[in-house]
Amino acid sequence: MHSDFGGRSRRMVPVLLGVLILNVCLAAAQDLPAAKPESVGLSSERLERIATTVQQDIDGKRIAGAVTLVIRHGHVAWFKSQGMMDREADKPMRPDAMFRICSMTKPITSVAVMMLYEEGRFLLDDPISKYLPEFKNPKVLVKPASGEPYTIPATREITIRDLLRHTSGLTYNWNADLGPMYESAGVASGLLPYDGTIADSVKRLAGVPLLFNPGERFEYSLSVDVLGRLVEVVSGKPLDEFFRTRIFEPIGMKDTYFFPPTDKLDRFATAYTYYPDKGLNRFPDTPIKEGTFAYSADYPSAGPKKLFSGGAGLVSTAMDYARFCQMMLDEGKVGNVRLLSRKSVELMTHDQLGKIGPDQGFGLGFGVSGVKGPLSELGSSGEYNWGGFFYTGFTIDPKEQMIVVFMAQLHPTGDLSLDREVNVLAYQAIND
Repeated sequence: MHSDFGGRSRRMVPVLLGVLILNVCLAAAQDLPAAKPESVGLSSERLERIATTVQQDIDGKRIAGAVTLVIRHGHVAWFKSQGMMDREADKPMRPDAMFRICSMTKPITSVAVMMLYEEGRFLLDDPISKYLPEFKNPKVLVKPASGEPYTIPATREITIRDLLRHTSGLTYNWNADLGPMYESAGVASGLLPYDGTIADSVKRLAGVPLLFNPGERFEYSLSVDVLGRLVEVVSGKPLDEFFRTRIFEPIGMKDTYFFPPTDKLDRFATAYTYYPDKGLNRFPDTPIKEGTFAYSADYPSAGPKKLFSGGAGLVSTAMDYARFCQMMLDEGKVGNVRLLSRKSVELMTHDQLGKIGPDQGFGLGFGVSGVKGPLSELGSSGEYNWGGFFYTGFTIDPKEQMIVVFMAQLHPTGDLSLDREVNVLAYQAIND
């Protein structure tokens, strides 16, 4: 019996070594368990198509580098860094590289709002002016065919639900009608160093007219920055502290910040631009200005570092964000810690726009695919997702119990479709 045990032990050595190597490769400095793709219904061979496709765009000088990650049934089946984190400094892309995730901040802020909602602090149809009085009696901009623009009283107030689903009447600094007013009022877009707080910017935003009456239509906007300020007012904590203590620490997101500490800046991926006539180039030291909209790549590491932009401000890693996605996929729970109830996750990930919205469904903080029309690519009806300005994205699929995370740093992208291709390639690897 003793010798039989010894024989089995020796036979197990290669197997254990293989598992160890797989875990070291896949689980660089993270706690989500790794698994052989086949054990979670994915094909190893087909997943390799992700690496091939990403490498083609690196070799073609369309992108400097990327990190891709696929999780199924709670296990990391694919996790790969490719190309360069800093091309000019010859720094290879790291699995734990930190990326400007921009609008992927919005789902996190939306979760924070729903956590406070669950504590009975407000109802979704409460007017935001109940908590931020500067939004009382909103006005709507009217631009006649001839003559000067003027304002009229809005038909109703902005609600918290309007802010969560982008039907508030607010817009972004790039809007041709309101962008100049945002600029002159000193409203922060979240993509530039800003000498002020989210409270300062939101107060200035409240003094500018709305683009349309609240509830009339969907317009992607600074709504979630207003929600970031709501979190501060209702919780009594700065947004960064609420995120850290109530979301990041419980989930184990140890590399997600508005302003990364100095000792982690060596992991901060360089941002690039791509213009067809100029090719791929390092992001300039000065901001890029497009009409009334300006953006830089240094806002997380330069300037006063006082603006906690709930709509655009966070820096994160692929694995940290995957942990957030897994919490959502697990219906608001991480291990024994519950951030949200199953019913809140359900509400957030179902279309809240109905007939007023575009073809894309939108819940409370997330885009929802395949609920208002056919899917455009491989996927599942009801998968929810979003992306970020500097070319990052994620998909959470409850039907397939799958998460796909794509992280790069590129804007403008020159119509690159690599993020969508990676999503398709993750789905075509399903093998069960």
